[in-house]
Amino acid sequence: MSRMTRGTKVPARWRLLACGLFLLASSSVAAAADAGIVDVHALPQLEGAVEDTSRPDPYRVEYRVPTPPAVTSQAVRKLLSAEGWVPYVLPLEEKSTTLKFKKGRQGLSVHFTQAGGRPDQSVVYYTTDRIYSNVPLPDGASDLVFDGTRPYLGCIAPGALDATSEFYTRQMEAIGWRKLTAETAARWTTTGLDEAVPNGMRAFYDHPEGDTTQFYKQKPVMLTLTKRNDGRTDVDVRIAPFVLPADLTADSDVAGLPRPNPTKSARGLGSASSNKREMSAAAMAELPAVLAFYHRELAARGWQEDGSAPLIPGDDVALKISNAEETGVLRLGRKYDFTMVSLTAQVKESALAARAKAKKEADEKFMKDAEAMAKQVIAADEARRKVQAAALSDAPLGALADSKTPVPLPETAEDVRFKGDDGSLEFSSGSSVKALTAFYRASLKPLGWNERPSVINQPNMAMLEFAKSGKSISFTVMQMGPKVRVSAEGSGLKVATAKPVEAQAKSSEPLKPDTESQLPVPTQRSSTSLATTKMPGSETPFRRELEASIPAPLGDVLAFYRTELSKLGWQEKADGAIVSAERAQIDFTSPQGPAVLKLGRAKSETTVSLAQKNPEAAVKADIMPKAGQARLMLGNIGSKEASLTINKQTVKIAAGAGGPQSPKGPMVDLPPGKYQYALRVPGHPARTESLTVAAGDAWGLVVGPDGAVLPLQMY
Repeated sequence: MSRMTRGTKVPARWRLLACGLFLLASSSVAAAADAGIVDVHALPQLEGAVEDTSRPDPYRVEYRVPTPPAVTSQAVRKLLSAEGWVPYVLPLEEKSTTLKFKKGRQGLSVHFTQAGGRPDQSVVYYTTDRIYSNVPLPDGASDLVFDGTRPYLGCIAPGALDATSEFYTRQMEAIGWRKLTAETAARWTTTGLDEAVPNGMRAFYDHPEGDTTQFYKQKPVMLTLTKRNDGRTDVDVRIAPFVLPADLTADSDVAGLPRPNPTKSARGLGSASSNKREMSAAAMAELPAVLAFYHRELAARGWQEDGSAPLIPGDDVALKISNAEETGVLRLGRKYDFTMVSLTAQVKESALAARAKAKKEADEKFMKDAEAMAKQVIAADEARRKVQAAALSDAPLGALADSKTPVPLPETAEDVRFKGDDGSLEFSSGSSVKALTAFYRASLKPLGWNERPSVINQPNMAMLEFAKSGKSISFTVMQMGPKVRVSAEGSGLKVATAKPVEAQAKSSEPLKPDTESQLPVPTQRSSTSLATTKMPGSETPFRRELEASIPAPLGDVLAFYRTELSKLGWQEKADGAIVSAERAQIDFTSPQGPAVLKLGRAKSETTVSLAQKNPEAAVKADIMPKAGQARLMLGNIGSKEASLTINKQTVKIAAGAGGPQSPKGPMVDLPPGKYQYALRVPGHPARTESLTVAAGDAWGLVVGPDGAVLPLQMY
């Protein structure tokens, strides 16, 4: 996986994951607005609605009404139903508070929040929801469950079987579906299409022209109609079983347990090391294929099957399983067009006892080893201290000339830090603790300071207390390696106009390059971060960026970089260079490619941003934008499909798109400029943000599990 490390601006785990997502992106999808997208601004609104027009968005409307959300939800359902919008629920999301509607080939999502934290007011959001796989809904149908991405439809038609069959024969053809025959189905299956359905009928269809958006080629579907005892008809439309995968591959583990690919959703409790762990998933495959997957995967992991377990509601298969340390149960059942998986594992009592014993023995060994190591360290430290103490000088000390501190400094004082506003003094010295304590006793007594008794007076540490005219000073003198550190504080050291000695010294200290850094940066810095982006398995980054804060004047920092970058063969571009007392920006050409240096001032320090691009590596990574344009690479690490609209283009980003298990994520090319983009994720409020891109830039936009989007410049 690619690697990106940086400072504190973005958490490291986000950068690592985002880099992996976008380096693997290699396809672009741009869904233009068309008749499949509803004009949400033309939809009816509840009485008393006050629309929010602060952030115009052609794909979303937001308005406030003076009723609680529960009341508002029912009123909106009634209002839209009267306009011909048919409400439905998504499979496995029956408890969702978001309302879903369908009208022909158009879709709509409606969700609600409290207005400003007031429970008596609501905010209503209308959001476009494209239907990629359209199938007809019978008039007056009830118990509607629908998903327009596969498609899936389950409902109860009010008419009899024959009337419902005629409806689907007519309506499926009207929207581009073609009934399959043995000849037209030969590319997918050679089995017969005339399977008998008790009290019903079945037909198969394909969509030879693709869906209306041309987003992808539609797979064949299976229509099943079944006569009910009450005279109505059960309707079921789903992907035809003969085009679903029969040999499932393994996706990433959940709670250390195997799950098949593909799955619509999955969750887990515990981890591979937990005493009890659970995994559940909705697999997009037929039950025999999922069962075969678990026969294979469990056997490969050392599990054996121990016969059937008692069935519970929803089960079609229940198997007992076990390995050397655990027992478990695998349950499979059908719901909608999914095979529902439940896999649990529990560590055996004998294994728990063995683990506890092993842990106790390991803890005891660790404590013994730690005790032995501590003794060795203490002994070595004591020996080292004796050697270092022998090197310290016991010679009598004189006072340092021209000292600006309220108390004398010994002539061997180094790295002096004095702050008169808070009354503190620190320095180090090559003299011994004995010599330094003797110096202060001898030098402070003539100045009227009286010493107070102290109980700490050892060869490697001493404390001194002095008082005079209501003021006090306390000294701590301690051997720290080859030096002795002296720290003092108290009211006797406070001076209102004093300036830190350290800060004054820093301004004149020459900047020295850090030889360990990949890009030039002075050793005198308060913070630094380096980010690199690479193709997986490659050692050549296609972008490197260094950011730092340096406690030095901007002119000194600029001179440092001009010197160090010229040593690396970088050449300045005269055109467009900006240099002032508070800001500098210079473009360079480097042996690897174009680069830019930006300097600024913040909090009495000079900020540095140094970025270098490698066009050759970017071309190999397939992220190089078109000439004169910028490129966006989209990914989604959430569990739900996201929709992003930018520059009048709407792009669907499937869950997991751009990740290791789904390497192809959408890409969009844009002219340079500033853009607003809108992100919609089911179950999360819609988000609208802005992004500025320049020609030649490549940016990544990754949707997180919380519905937020993280922008990262990749090139």
